[in-house]
Amino acid sequence: MLKKITFKSGVNRENTRYAAEGTWYETNKVRFRVGLPQKIGGWQRLSSNTYLGVCRSMTNWVTLAGQNLVSVGTNLKYYIERGGSYFDVTPIRLTTAAGDVTFAATNGSAVLTVTDVDHGAQQGDYVTFSGAVSLGGNITATVLNQEYSIASIIDDDNYTIVATATANSSDSGNGGAAVVAAYQIPIGNELEVPFTGWGAGRWGFGTWGFGGTTIAPMRLWSQNNFGEDLFFTYRGGKPFYWDATGGVNTRAVYVSSLSGASDVPTIANIAFVSDLYRFAFCFGANEIGSAVIDPMLIRWSDQEDVANWTPDATNQAGSLRVSKGTQIIAAKQARQEVLVFTDAAVYGLQYLGAPEVWGAQLLGDNITVISPNAVVYSNNVAYWMGKDKFYYYDGTVKTLSCSVRSYVFDDINKQQFNQVVCGTNEQFDEIWWFYPSAGSNENDRYVIYNYVENAWYYGTLRRTAWLDSDLRDYPIAATYSNNLVYQEYGVDCNESGTPTAITATIVSAEFDVDDGDRFMLINRVLPDMTFQGSTADTPSATMTLLPLENSGSGYYNPASVGGNSTNTISRIATVPIEEFTGQVYVRIRGRQMAFKVESTGLGVTWKLGAPRFDMIPSGRRG
Repeated sequence: MLKKITFKSGVNRENTRYAAEGTWYETNKVRFRVGLPQKIGGWQRLSSNTYLGVCRSMTNWVTLAGQNLVSVGTNLKYYIERGGSYFDVTPIRLTTAAGDVTFAATNGSAVLTVTDVDHGAQQGDYVTFSGAVSLGGNITATVLNQEYSIASIIDDDNYTIVATATANSSDSGNGGAAVVAAYQIPIGNELEVPFTGWGAGRWGFGTWGFGGTTIAPMRLWSQNNFGEDLFFTYRGGKPFYWDATGGVNTRAVYVSSLSGASDVPTIANIAFVSDLYRFAFCFGANEIGSAVIDPMLIRWSDQEDVANWTPDATNQAGSLRVSKGTQIIAAKQARQEVLVFTDAAVYGLQYLGAPEVWGAQLLGDNITVISPNAVVYSNNVAYWMGKDKFYYYDGTVKTLSCSVRSYVFDDINKQQFNQVVCGTNEQFDEIWWFYPSAGSNENDRYVIYNYVENAWYYGTLRRTAWLDSDLRDYPIAATYSNNLVYQEYGVDCNESGTPTAITATIVSAEFDVDDGDRFMLINRVLPDMTFQGSTADTPSATMTLLPLENSGSGYYNPASVGGNSTNTISRIATVPIEEFTGQVYVRIRGRQMAFKVESTGLGVTWKLGAPRFDMIPSGRRG
């Protein structure tokens, strides 16, 4: 008797494999459309160029000159991507006077000692020297006049760098009286790092900075375009500004250095620009006249003026403080308001006009948000990941029902919550969250909510940032290979320049006949699969039947019962037509059954329809 097997869209991991009958139980690199599973799209690197550090946030905009730009904030640098090239626009913290810097070399070593009184740098910071002449021997002007990462800190006045050449004599001197050192802003942590020892961590990054006592935070950037320019900061840093008129080879500067700058925050956690009214915001900032951060304070500039932050009767600059929680975690532009997320509540920030300018309304409390990048706004609804469940806001804050909640939150690295990042994939009506599993210090998993299918599914994929923009043809994701990739591009993985196959897998929950009263015998399968869109000449997938003697007893080893559970399903033509393997003969017996579909080949994509199994009752005993 042929029986058509169809399951509800999405994955259910909140029940046992048997109790979840009628659903799917495992997925990897598989999504659902119109209720049916299919392999996700591939990805292609933007170019062979790379950047330094791990990217945690991006934004995409177009300048008045028509340049399509993506900002890339890493723990080491800040870049502007254009045409696949990454331009370093990291702000300069300090530029010395000519002659303040001297060098010392040791014969046979590439390590140079640099002397600069009160340099203020830390290990790993970047410095660029200019104006130097030869120190002697192999340490030429060309060797000295370039960018270096500081190798070690000796003391407040001395540090070391590793030169690009080895000294063939010992020498010291100023390398010329015109040597200038340009120090970039301090680098940040790639991961959340536990404090160790008394007073560990940099000033402003402990209890008073962020409400934490044991973790030195990772470098997280926030940014928005201000017209064709860019307004941005890192958590615990000063606000910066990049002016597009200077071109991609121009570095960003401190907002406080701009013409007309007044009372610009000296420290902030989040930089933000309101979409409609064009105010620059700092969430979690210092009050005017104070150098101490208030993690619940919201400050904004005058309208259309990113430099003027002084409240006055003649402008609209101002501030307000929200009360529920200990710190503002995230902010997201919504349809008619700015959503502000603290660690305990959600506020709606609305423009009121003078004299109040902006007002905050409590939308919901007793909520959590797992990270600054865990919120997304799509289809007039805000979705976010909390520390133990998911939420959404469509006018009212509600818990988002999740059929994989235990799977996600029972196996997540709680020390690395701030790595969680999410983004939309509007082409497929999806919200993606990337997070680190309990055994990983990196984002190695994803979970997806499809808001049209009302379905959840998950898998493994290493991504550090995600950007879905209608200004580019494909979503952009940041990888641990220090480059950006276009997602949903092709059908294979091409991060390195050489395409490799993507393994895509889906496994059903268990099913049976007569509620498992009798065993079933399956001797024929009609797979109903299409490989349309594949680039391989003979695309194929594997369907595996998984029999059980009883629910929870473990799957049979087919060889032990003389059965054969695996057959290949192949399209028999090389043109994109829906003419597939008609049927496969098997001999499988079990009280319960599950089946798995998997593809491992290069150039393969597929969609599963409604397979039919030829199955008959086969006794009550195994």
